[in-house]
Amino acid sequence: MQNIKKILIATDGSEHTRPAIDYGIHLAKMLGAKVTALYVVEPIPVTSMPADSSVVFSVHASLESEGKKAVEDVKKIGDEMGVEVTPMIAEGSPEKKILEVAADHDLIVIGTLGRTGLSKFFMGSVAERVTRYAPCPVLVVRGRKE
Repeated sequence: MQNIKKILIATDGSEHTRPAIDYGIHLAKMLGAKVTALYVVEPIPVTSMPADSSVVFSVHASLESEGKKAVEDVKKIGDEMGVEVTPMIAEGSPEKKILEVAADHDLIVIGTLGRTGLSKFFMGSVAERVTRYAPCPVLVVRGRKE
């Protein structure tokens, strides 16, 4: 097995990704690895927004703020465990950005809601697409059921 020295933890800031964050940080601690906490801000489809551009900027700023909080939360957990965490916010398609950033990592840790049936068929899954095209191993951690 290859040495795992750089772990990418993808987060969307929801409680559903918390188990993945916990697994990733604990694994990094055991392996002496560094972590990158990644939050991806999806572009806002301008066609679905009102003509007032201030609304678009406001929504985008809100998403960026949510992202900063999400990666800082991962950093805080890492600090408490003695794991070096680098927060990163990127803009674009979540799966494409995760795959792009993963090119420089040894492992991706990502959460999933565990969708099944028609919901999975119609909505797809970022975790599934990342797993399918990842340049490195992927640890998919199921989120807690509500």
